[in-house]
Amino acid sequence: MTTTVAAYAVPSAKAPLERTTIERREVGEFDVLIDIKFAGICHSDIHQATEGWGEAMFPMVPGHEIAGVVEAVGPGVTKFAVGDRVGVGCLVDSCRECENCKDGQEQYCTGGSVGTYNDVDKNGERTYGGYSQKIVVAESFTVRIPDGLSLDVAAPLLCAGITTYSPLKHWNAGPGKKVAVLGMGGLGHMGVKIAHALGAEVTVLSQSLRKQEDGLKLGADHYYATSDPKTFEELAGTFDIILSTVSAPLNFGAYLALLKTDGALINVGAPEEPIALNLFSLIGGRKTLAGSMIGGIAETQEMLDFCAEHGLGSEIELISASEINKAYERVLASDVRYRFVIDTATI
Repeated sequence: MTTTVAAYAVPSAKAPLERTTIERREVGEFDVLIDIKFAGICHSDIHQATEGWGEAMFPMVPGHEIAGVVEAVGPGVTKFAVGDRVGVGCLVDSCRECENCKDGQEQYCTGGSVGTYNDVDKNGERTYGGYSQKIVVAESFTVRIPDGLSLDVAAPLLCAGITTYSPLKHWNAGPGKKVAVLGMGGLGHMGVKIAHALGAEVTVLSQSLRKQEDGLKLGADHYYATSDPKTFEELAGTFDIILSTVSAPLNFGAYLALLKTDGALINVGAPEEPIALNLFSLIGGRKTLAGSMIGGIAETQEMLDFCAEHGLGSEIELISASEINKAYERVLASDVRYRFVIDTATI
């Protein structure tokens, strides 16, 4: 039997979100029914709601930063029990058979991963995200939220946390490494926290010094304004890793010049427009321009455990569901410190 739940949906591209109802599938043998307590607002929700990344499916219920409590489990479920604190991130399924899936990298599934929303599952049913009261998810795509993290600050970790943790771990951020985090927003502030906890020397590169005090409190050792041309002169050849969290086109050549030989500029932001790049920016210094996308399920659990161990929750502003449209406007205006989280009890 399906379950009807309240949700907030985008009825058409660029339209305001509206309260509605959706159907959640029957709990299958290996499924968990989650009573959603909190859902983070990610900039990618806005990209998809406005079709900035291409054609989308409407009505759309966004939300892939989901934290809640298990309300029911299927008869074959072994990982979770009713009452467990759990989370769901950007994926709710994958082919489970390709080399990447078998290697625990479901985010790079070559057989067809299934997004938490704006996608179609293996049964041909639309997926709807976390701006809702409940969700049914396979236990294999559900993670446990450690007791050391409150659910509200844990919700954004399901995207912002893993999106920054995965590349920092992959490119070996840690003691002796100089890491720059480009952008001090929803992703960037978690990048600062995680890079600091990993033991790296952390620098924030932001348009202005407006958030400098925050950055230093969150673990940055240095803070520079990219609007100041002297920044690029002073920091030339400085960094082992630059983690770009910016979702707007950048002069990548200028930032590649800040890397040491063999340094890497890793992009986790996803601008809607293409970029231009002079390849001599890479050749001169054997530098790497790379990309990274979230993390697999096992790595997401690893990230949550790491954040609990180090006391790393997201910096949030808790809002009611009626404030979602205003929150979208404020995200676009960079007016949030640093992640909006919806109290889904208000849906």
